[in-house]
Amino acid sequence: MTEYKDIILEIDHRIATLTLNMPDTRNSISGQGTIEEIEAACRQVQYDDEVSVMILTGAGKSFSSGGNVKDMRERAAGKGGPAVHLQEHYRRGIQRIPLAFDALDVPVIAAINGHAIGAGCDLAMMCDIRIASSKAKMGETFLNLGIIPGDGGSWFLVRELGYQLAAELTFTGRVVEADEALKLGMVLKVVEPDQLMAEARALAETIAAKPPRTLRLTKRILKQAQRTSLKDFLDICAVTQSVVQTSEDHKAAIEAFFEKTQPVFKGR
Repeated sequence: MTEYKDIILEIDHRIATLTLNMPDTRNSISGQGTIEEIEAACRQVQYDDEVSVMILTGAGKSFSSGGNVKDMRERAAGKGGPAVHLQEHYRRGIQRIPLAFDALDVPVIAAINGHAIGAGCDLAMMCDIRIASSKAKMGETFLNLGIIPGDGGSWFLVRELGYQLAAELTFTGRVVEADEALKLGMVLKVVEPDQLMAEARALAETIAAKPPRTLRLTKRILKQAQRTSLKDFLDICAVTQSVVQTSEDHKAAIEAFFEKTQPVFKGR
């Protein structure tokens, strides 16, 4: 089992829980060590056949404050080097996080326990489903600091909210309360703080009860639907269906349906 310093990764009953564990920096995610640990945890989850769902949350009062503004101040003072070095800083740094999340076949639930600001907001938007505490706040605040969403946040925000809402949030840089985030579609549900992890866990358990391999293939299908023409997508569906419809788990589900019992899935 990999040991981590900035995060905690726990796996229990097919559910992985990844907790950003840097409450002293409000779980900022721009440090190279933190980025590497998040990337490694995603890779560990992806290749563990015993994991069906991942919950992402933050320790303390914040989900994630995004980038470290103190580091930005140093770079603004010229300590970041020439532009070409800054480009590589992003490519080799924080841009590894969206690629790591995009590579995950397991569904990811964000349990947004507090502030999700800047790259922290984008991190939440990288997840498949988002549940927020009533104390949560979200903001695409990059323009307030004179920068763009360099972590690719605009890619996720436009796909989740549509262009107009994404544009308004990005251009104004305003921070929204949990109830407005729900109204805008940024989160699926808002619950009281003491119910957040139980709510996320209950949803994760429901999802984790599905056929493991078919669940992963279903997430792939959903993501391919975003970037594939209808004709090509139907071809992908036909091929995938031919695989899952001949699986043992499909047969178990059909038998359980007729026998009115709970199926036992083995990932085969």
